[in-house]
Amino acid sequence: MTNGPRQRSSTAGSGQDAAAEKETGGGVALKKEIGLVSACGIIVGNIIGSGIFVSPKGVMENASSVGVALVVWIITGVITAIGALCYAELGVTIPKSGGDYSYVKDIFGGLAGFLRLWIAVLVIYPTNQAVIALTFSNYVLQPLFPTCFPPENGLRLLAAVCLLLLTWVNCSSVRWATRVQDIFTAGKLLALGLIIIMGIVQICKGEYYWLEPANAFEPFQDYDVGLIALAFLQGSFAYGGWNFLNYVTEELVDPYVNLPRAIFISIPLVTFVYVFANIAYVTAMSPQELLASNAVAVTFGEKLLGVMAWIMPISVALSTFGGVNGSLFTSSRLFFAGAREGHLPSLLAMIHVKRCTPIPALLFTCLSTLLMLCTSDMYTLINYVGFINYLFYGVTVAGQIVLRIKQPNMHRPIKISLIWPVIYLVFWAFLLIFSLYSEPVVCGIGLAIMLTGVPVYFLGVYWDNKPQCFNGFVNKMTYLGQKFCVVVYPAESRSSGNEDEGEEMKEARSPLSAEDRSIHKSADC
Repeated sequence: MTNGPRQRSSTAGSGQDAAAEKETGGGVALKKEIGLVSACGIIVGNIIGSGIFVSPKGVMENASSVGVALVVWIITGVITAIGALCYAELGVTIPKSGGDYSYVKDIFGGLAGFLRLWIAVLVIYPTNQAVIALTFSNYVLQPLFPTCFPPENGLRLLAAVCLLLLTWVNCSSVRWATRVQDIFTAGKLLALGLIIIMGIVQICKGEYYWLEPANAFEPFQDYDVGLIALAFLQGSFAYGGWNFLNYVTEELVDPYVNLPRAIFISIPLVTFVYVFANIAYVTAMSPQELLASNAVAVTFGEKLLGVMAWIMPISVALSTFGGVNGSLFTSSRLFFAGAREGHLPSLLAMIHVKRCTPIPALLFTCLSTLLMLCTSDMYTLINYVGFINYLFYGVTVAGQIVLRIKQPNMHRPIKISLIWPVIYLVFWAFLLIFSLYSEPVVCGIGLAIMLTGVPVYFLGVYWDNKPQCFNGFVNKMTYLGQKFCVVVYPAESRSSGNEDEGEEMKEARSPLSAEDRSIHKSADC
């Protein structure tokens, strides 16, 4: 596989433009400059988004008691750590950017990898961004509607404005996008820190009725295994993003050391923050009050902050606004990985000739996210994301075992015991089986969307001898897209010894003519 260009993640902590990242050959390529601190920032920054402010309601509702809800948060954190360890081995064994898409493709073949990419492009990224944007809208509008829920049309409109604004920022400048991310991360830390501190103060005052064992495990509805599985899915949404570090494996400084270290530091830290934030919630709210609130953190602030209650919705809105920005920024990385494998149209892998931003990919992500906003029930969207993510997480971890069997002598800088992927897969199977049993429609829709990628793969990727009229149409549309967005295909890195083979493969996969490819090769940001 050729080494294509990769866009910097906003969470890597650098605001340098791509112009500062040219290799000596003149092509655009990122350097190995993500150290341990930045690696921890990628994991923590992508995990902590809107989930901790939205999912407590979904987890509590399905867990049926405060005690079980806290257990769900702890176990979900432990399972996330186990999954991250499995991904750490895969990340240094198959050192390619693209994360689980690259692993699934290399282990199970092109179709399996394409389905992972397909569902990520159509569902996972747009749904995640829609959920965070709706959460932003909810927390901004909730203070204006203290006695009722904000109108759905208002939520959707404000979420759309948020998406359009941040898409424009990301299209305009890499530096602007990273500055936005840095500023709004401060709001995220403020919100969570304030919640935890107020919870500690409440406990010191003796307000821990729902934390006493006799009361914590008193159910407010009958326990149901299927509902508990859905509680784990809701919790898993809050931990989503733990695998994002694998998207930048090629850019890590000493990945054999920093990848596992970042996991050991970040996952326990996030689990600690999540558990104590939820403990803080129940020191001020009963389970019934928590379930009745559509903005848990706002209700929490109203009870404890008095006239300063406005701090909480503003802080949470800042957090979720930054979450949308980070998701938009990092989604282009997967598009680059898919495009260099010939699994996506070449236009989506092109960058602006001067700004060096992936404008076509960002516009496509924005459009698909706006379509997702037509569904205003964010908890259904969370279930979509949780179920489909867990499906491919399990397939990827199973691939680790398959790779051990097929290539036992393969060099593995990190080699964990197989008991860990087995434990993860047992938990994974539990979630899938009972999720299908409890919510067959939601899970069925997710599977149906994924399977729509099968004919697309065979028609768009596997079928080589397409009609000349089709290729001509694609060429013209690509050319028009280039002219409209002022973008070109990034120059290839020439770091490997398979330069000729990589160039031939890229040209064979490209639907463009030789003249158009010569334009693409001129990209020198």
